[in-house]
Amino acid sequence: MGDVPKLAPVPRRIALLAFPGCQSLDIAGPLEVFHGASERRGGHERGYEPLVVGFDAGPVRSESGLRLSPDLTLEELLQAGTPPIDTLIVAGGPGVRTVAQDPAQCARVRQVAAHAARVASVCTGSFVLAACGLLDGRRATTHWAYCDELASFFPNVRVEREPIYVRDGHVWSSAGVTAGIDLALALVEQDLGAELAIEVARQLVVFVRRSGAQPQLSAQLSAQAAERRALQELTGWMVEHPGADLSIPRLAKRCGMSARHFARLFRQQLGITPARYVERVRAEHARRLLESSEQSIEQVAERAGFASAEALRRVLRRTLGISPGAYRKRARATAMS
Repeated sequence: MGDVPKLAPVPRRIALLAFPGCQSLDIAGPLEVFHGASERRGGHERGYEPLVVGFDAGPVRSESGLRLSPDLTLEELLQAGTPPIDTLIVAGGPGVRTVAQDPAQCARVRQVAAHAARVASVCTGSFVLAACGLLDGRRATTHWAYCDELASFFPNVRVEREPIYVRDGHVWSSAGVTAGIDLALALVEQDLGAELAIEVARQLVVFVRRSGAQPQLSAQLSAQAAERRALQELTGWMVEHPGADLSIPRLAKRCGMSARHFARLFRQQLGITPARYVERVRAEHARRLLESSEQSIEQVAERAGFASAEALRRVLRRTLGISPGAYRKRARATAMS
């Protein structure tokens, strides 16, 4: 793509690409973040100028039927020229297949991307970036249900299945739907600081502003598939008390079941053994502590419920291929970059 233009001065022009069959929340979520950042910045120094852009003039019907009215076409965006394009964000949705298979539309995306300081995708929008060659040799992610397909169709892309968003140089990609909000908040933090990003997250009532290293499918989210209310309540309690005695006999007692019946029912409804679920809960808690605290590896392991720091190291190396210290270093480097 050649030399990447320098970041534009405030306000930064953010182009959100909509097309027939796009996921409307992939547009609306980031749009609200950038609008909120500008509102809270105040004064004459607006942080962003977010624009919805399309391939053609006229309304765009999203996957859900919501009609979006682009402010400009991609061609008009390039002709406008001032201010320069800071970030191009491509939405996901079933319509990406049409875009990715259309050489003319891919050429237009590449042309705009060449004039943007940053390029990003939300959800399956990564398929468009990949079809344009913008992800070749780069790390990227997408919705967890489409990671294998992305890797199969585009072998030059280094697909990461776990993170909610990934940054590789000036190219960003995020997981499904609401992860676009996390990505947008990360861009705001990079541009205008963590304090403003946190303020916007609070205004949008985002429960927790997640780092890119957070998993797409958390243990708590996976546990919501349980049909038995007793198991739903138990798994929620486990997430809140990772350091408690989470042995099968103790957990079974909380549910009023025999240990044997509890273990069988747990695996049947959640598709995972109680022991492996406990490990996931504790590993996720440890990862959050490694990202957000200055505690030692030993203290993190103890608070997360691991028997020792070595037990935590073994779990992270097996699941992520990385040590706790290296994980903390990578997470902080991503946050500061």
